[in-house]
Amino acid sequence: MTSVNDVDRALRATPPHALLGTLRTLLTDAWGATGADLLMADYGLTVLQPVEAPGDPSRSVSLHNSAEGRAFGSQEPHEEHPRHGEHVRLHLPVTARGERLGVLTVRLPPESVDAEVTRELAQVAELLGHEIVVAERDTDVYRQARRVGRLTLAAEMQWELLPGRASTREEFSIGAQLEPAYAVRGDNFDWSSDAERLSLSILNGMGDGINASLLTLLAVGSLRNARRAGVPVADQARLADQAIYAQYHGDQHVSALLLSFDLATGRVLAVDAGSPRLWRRRGTSVERIEFEAQLPLGMFEESDYLPQEFDVLPGDRLLVVSDGVYDALSPLGEAFGERALARAVTATALLPAADVPRAVLDELAAYRVTEPLDDALIVCLDWSGRRPRGENGPQAD
Repeated sequence: MTSVNDVDRALRATPPHALLGTLRTLLTDAWGATGADLLMADYGLTVLQPVEAPGDPSRSVSLHNSAEGRAFGSQEPHEEHPRHGEHVRLHLPVTARGERLGVLTVRLPPESVDAEVTRELAQVAELLGHEIVVAERDTDVYRQARRVGRLTLAAEMQWELLPGRASTREEFSIGAQLEPAYAVRGDNFDWSSDAERLSLSILNGMGDGINASLLTLLAVGSLRNARRAGVPVADQARLADQAIYAQYHGDQHVSALLLSFDLATGRVLAVDAGSPRLWRRRGTSVERIEFEAQLPLGMFEESDYLPQEFDVLPGDRLLVVSDGVYDALSPLGEAFGERALARAVTATALLPAADVPRAVLDELAAYRVTEPLDDALIVCLDWSGRRPRGENGPQAD
């Protein structure tokens, strides 16, 4: 009898582009499935698209008002019972370490569906998510299914730089989103964690189109190179500043907010090198965390950067936004600004971190009436903190 472990081994042995075909056979043999489909969330987080029909709008499924969208949003299995039909559609979130990739829909005879089968198939969907992340090194199949239209070259470069759109650990959960998703230019975010620290950077490269993307590519590469060498956060900024200045001689620069979290204590070192702004929701209060502004990266030769400190407590939510959010104008010419953003932070308080950026960007889209003049980037971080050793409780992936 096929087990979840058998599925894991079979998927690992499958060619990267053929994961769904292999999985269909296993689902039929082991669980009596009559069919299965894999849908990927698009770059704009508006629809789910089938892997086997990329770019076909007639096959897209809304993320906001569909059974598949409910499974994606709740990150829980959802059963759909068609009025006329002999099968149940079981929608299962496909996720890898907090990164929400899509939904696996499995069609099953009604008598085959029970709590144990649902639990097993949820595990199968999670295994599929991990295999998709690995498979994307070697195939474009899953990336093609994520787009409802063609990305600009600049946007293609920016999305390739990103670590993902969400990440979850015991100590924190992160969600992030860029707009316009299919034509983003210079905004970017990056994160990495190890046993002791979480590093988070939010960047806003000046300029338009491919020039902005090339500038951000240099900034991200410089920061990663310094971070991976074990350099402290202020020196990361200094080395990236030197690399950008050496290339552009001050004609181009990058605004950046660099954050380094101590996972054990919640102590944060911050370098504010430009425009991205940080908000904190603690309890029912929302406040902006102010830093001493320092020069954007690459503006002058050999700029010096000093870290500043603040703390996060379990239950805190941090929200980082770029200029494209603050500067959006209403029909009356009023900027979205701090009051509107504070309202949006409060309105999304009950949403998980992965859902907050899209929800705030939807409010931003309703606020403005003109096409955005700048990229809009939002990063949300929920801080849980580290439990004392020996404390019982479930561990995050």
